[in-house]
Amino acid sequence: MNTRFSSLVTLKKNKMEQSERLVQRANADFNTASSQLQSSYNSLEDISVPDTGNISAFLASRELLSTARRSIKDHQNWVEFTKEQAHLAREKLKSDMIEHEKFKHLELVEIKKILLEQKRQEAKDLDEVALMTYTKK
Repeated sequence: MNTRFSSLVTLKKNKMEQSERLVQRANADFNTASSQLQSSYNSLEDISVPDTGNISAFLASRELLSTARRSIKDHQNWVEFTKEQAHLAREKLKSDMIEHEKFKHLELVEIKKILLEQKRQEAKDLDEVALMTYTKK
């Protein structure tokens, strides 16, 4: 049964579904960033510092460690960013779900009103038919 809220309910439902997809995408980005951070930690553990040898090998090792630390810092920042984006996406989904439920409730109230009015009209019509039948007798 179509009411004046039906199109709004459909619109809010589509918006809610879009927000759900956004949450899924944000969670996937967060998981990817977390795995990249873990990979950076693992690569830092794989770097060995030479105990003996020439200075160039030591400097190269030191530069590798510095690059790995920068990579870890970048990945930590990316994890924090994606975590915040996922949180914002969940908040948006929550508000979209509330909006959808509001309009769904309004539509249900409107449908109940229409059905009640139809019942009343049907009762009036039946009373009128009964009255017409009774007067003819």
